[in-house]
Amino acid sequence: MKTTHLLLSFAVLMIATSCKEDSNSSKNPLLGEYTTPYQTPPFDKIALADYKPAFKAAIGIAKTEVNTIADNSEEPTFANTIEALDNSGAVLDKVSNIFFNLNEANTDSTMQSIAQEVSPILSDFSNDINLNEKLFARVKVVYDKRNDLGLNAEQLTLVEKSYRGFVKNGANLDTTAKSRFREVSRQLSELSLKFNNNVMAETNSFILHLTDKKDLAGLTEGATEAAAMTAKEKNLTGWVFTLQQPSFLAFMKYSDNRDLRKQLYMAYSTRGIRSKETDNREVIRKIVNLRLETANLLGFKSYADLLLQDRMAESADKVNTFLADLLVASKPVAINDVKEVEDYAHRNGFKGKIERWDWSYYSEKLRDEKYSLSDELLKPYFQLDRVRQGIFDLTTKLYGLTYKENKSIPVYAKDVTAYEVYNEAKQLVAIFYLDPFPREGKSQGAWMTSYRKQHKENGENVIPFIQVVTNFTKPTETKPALLTHYEVTTFLHEFGHALHGMLSDGTYNSLTGTSVYRDFVELPSQIMENWALEKEWLDMFAVHYKTGEKIPAALVQKIVESKNYLSGYSTVRQLSFGISDMSWHSITTPLTEDIMAFEQKSMAQTELFPVVPNTAFATAFGHIFAGGYAAGYYSYKWAEVLEADAFSQFEKNGIFDRATAESFRKNILSKGGSEHPMKLYVRFRGQEPTIDALLKKAGLDKK
Repeated sequence: MKTTHLLLSFAVLMIATSCKEDSNSSKNPLLGEYTTPYQTPPFDKIALADYKPAFKAAIGIAKTEVNTIADNSEEPTFANTIEALDNSGAVLDKVSNIFFNLNEANTDSTMQSIAQEVSPILSDFSNDINLNEKLFARVKVVYDKRNDLGLNAEQLTLVEKSYRGFVKNGANLDTTAKSRFREVSRQLSELSLKFNNNVMAETNSFILHLTDKKDLAGLTEGATEAAAMTAKEKNLTGWVFTLQQPSFLAFMKYSDNRDLRKQLYMAYSTRGIRSKETDNREVIRKIVNLRLETANLLGFKSYADLLLQDRMAESADKVNTFLADLLVASKPVAINDVKEVEDYAHRNGFKGKIERWDWSYYSEKLRDEKYSLSDELLKPYFQLDRVRQGIFDLTTKLYGLTYKENKSIPVYAKDVTAYEVYNEAKQLVAIFYLDPFPREGKSQGAWMTSYRKQHKENGENVIPFIQVVTNFTKPTETKPALLTHYEVTTFLHEFGHALHGMLSDGTYNSLTGTSVYRDFVELPSQIMENWALEKEWLDMFAVHYKTGEKIPAALVQKIVESKNYLSGYSTVRQLSFGISDMSWHSITTPLTEDIMAFEQKSMAQTELFPVVPNTAFATAFGHIFAGGYAAGYYSYKWAEVLEADAFSQFEKNGIFDRATAESFRKNILSKGGSEHPMKLYVRFRGQEPTIDALLKKAGLDKK
């Protein structure tokens, strides 16, 4: 899941002072009631020129709504203060969700410029709300007597979250500190966008253009055909490989040309430092120092201490202990994994130590030797359309959901498809968008997001509009889109997030769907990954795209047998990201040292290869510098502990067991952030999880 910039609740409502006036805002397609099916976003009607006027109009409405709440002369109540705040800003949410989602999935230089202009203005109004003394006073009155109001669990959570939101955003600061808080938050909103734009620019600016067929040695037919198509799209002869994931990974796994692998690796690993204009090093320094200043203003020693208040982990010490314990368990295994791959490389004529640009190449060959299994062997059985249907059918078995494509629902790009989603009672529960393929205006990776969250208005349910965005391998002129098993797993992961949004059943926008603690949000996604290893599910859809032959049982068995291949290495690599994140956000004095030196020091304990000079990881680490995972990347591993324990219930009762699925839906998926996540988890599982389940699942308890 990716947290889209400034997806709005009442705490991120905004005011604009510099957007140009729209001479006829009533005709702006972003405003008013949409005439599209189910009032879905009218993508086909929106022009770039519509956004700034729409922001200004929507902000005016939001400002009036918030001022009405703050100026209310009646005694503050849950209804006229807390609930009213949660309901405010609906028009602004609508505009912002469309704009910032498209700025991630289908942007261009004009849209990026609008984002740079609008974001600090939006940040200003967010501060106008959070630092509004009259408004906070009303919220505090309700908060102080919350236990005497007869509120249900969801209402009580909303009161507490609202109050903490004000406090964490400076409501208790003095006048001077409030002024500085405003300035810092404005700068941070600008810097996060700049970081993301820089990464996208450096990803798109590099191509590896090959014209000699000898340079294609080792590459698969699918990879070369895709590269030829990319070259054709760019009006070039020969073959073009890019830093987009499908192209980059295929080249690193299969190219026999070590020099070209190194060239591509260096381009990928210097994103954010290659060009002076798009260098992210000073952007990072400013971000972490401003985040530290934010924490200090609010009375915390570090930014991690500030954020971890509202996490299951609760404190930086607990997170660091968790990561350290996993590292102790996995690093010896990881060292053996690297030695095993290096020994294989030496047996096959390689001299010296393998470097990072050798790892994917030799580990893939060893995997094929050990298990007679490779991506190219599996891909013919994982045609995208069939995988999608397989995932749809899985959710039918688990939750009774069915899907119907609706071509009348507008989409923003030709590859995007919209579906109506129905429950077992044939009631419409969501609209689902799928955007599968890479393009130049699209960020890297895969994520789930929403254009509208599920909530209730006047007791009536409002269905959510949920989207999954990926960068899967494109179809070519001779082949449909064929996925690697890793991409199948990624699809399942993001669809788990989508289920969290689509099966939400709450009242308040700020508590529904994925509005949960950061270290809980990955449970619904990561538990879905388990089905990628289940023969019963694979048998439902995996057939050879040419012959129609069902995926052989022996091949499925090899997938299962290889699931913990290099598990030590994979665990340490993931831990390195979490440890790096915690290092950046645990500083207690402003960072003055060289950014790359700090990175190397923070990741030293997880390094399994020699450091490559003049490369960096953090300068393209969008999750923590341009997304919502600051001091939270550990949550992927934290959630693995939860999902390993939770999936054991499906293993015990059957992977399609409706009773188990219903319990998971009722106690986890539908609840959003309405209660503390550990309460929800224990209600489903009957116990708190331990790290043992994860170690067993990864095979780290036996090695």
